[in-house]
Amino acid sequence: MMIEDEEVDLVLNDLFEIYGYDFTNYARASLKRRINRLFTLDRFPSFAEFRYRLKSDADYLKHVVEGLTVTVTEMFRDPLFYKTLRTEVVPTLSAKPFIRIWHAGCATGEEVYSMAILLKEANLLHKSLLYATDLNPEALEKARRGIFPMAQMKLYSENYIESGGKQDFSSYYTAQYGQVKFEDKLAEKMIFSTHNLVSDRSFNEFDLVLCRNVLIYFDKDLQDRTLRLFDESIGKLGYLALGSKETLNFSTIKPKYKQLNKEKIWRKIS
Repeated sequence: MMIEDEEVDLVLNDLFEIYGYDFTNYARASLKRRINRLFTLDRFPSFAEFRYRLKSDADYLKHVVEGLTVTVTEMFRDPLFYKTLRTEVVPTLSAKPFIRIWHAGCATGEEVYSMAILLKEANLLHKSLLYATDLNPEALEKARRGIFPMAQMKLYSENYIESGGKQDFSSYYTAQYGQVKFEDKLAEKMIFSTHNLVSDRSFNEFDLVLCRNVLIYFDKDLQDRTLRLFDESIGKLGYLALGSKETLNFSTIKPKYKQLNKEKIWRKIS
């Protein structure tokens, strides 16, 4: 049994009416796929029972939100992107008395820790603050703890070296029982909080906003609204960084930005 379009509408309506989560402008095919996956994996005999559980069980709601929000991420993901941050963006921030960075849609936090390492190596972490937000409270809780599986460290270390890292990557964490914990000095400069790109407003002025591989799950209207939100949040000569399949082309804010080389990083010029 598959959940049909009208039933997807009912689920989205419940999520918004009861809990305030607004998924209506997310790409429909992707949402339908995810809702069907949850329905099948959790073995509901009928759509009515799935819907009843969603409306009456707060823990199950968390599970559904986690299933609908994408948390695929890794440290120093796309190393050449991080190399550009390291060589072209971070040095221009050094003259600022204080550096504010926003990771929007930070998932479980791997990219926030990557950024903190870049700042530390440029001797800028002490005067930086990294705001990390996501719709998904479970993912944020993982990010806040700074604990990741040991099995991923080989890949992360390779990404780090490819991004221009010169230190021993393992010096940033301690390993125990198949997991690693990143040093507290990195996490001290991070503020994690829930933020809904659909409905929440700008909350600060930033030197750099990173939102990677989130917009691809939004429809065109929501993409435009989110990009305008970022524009409101970026200070003069600040930067916006997007994912590899995302672009400012065709957006209303495009004339105000200039792209750095071929990486998906733009600088605000007006």
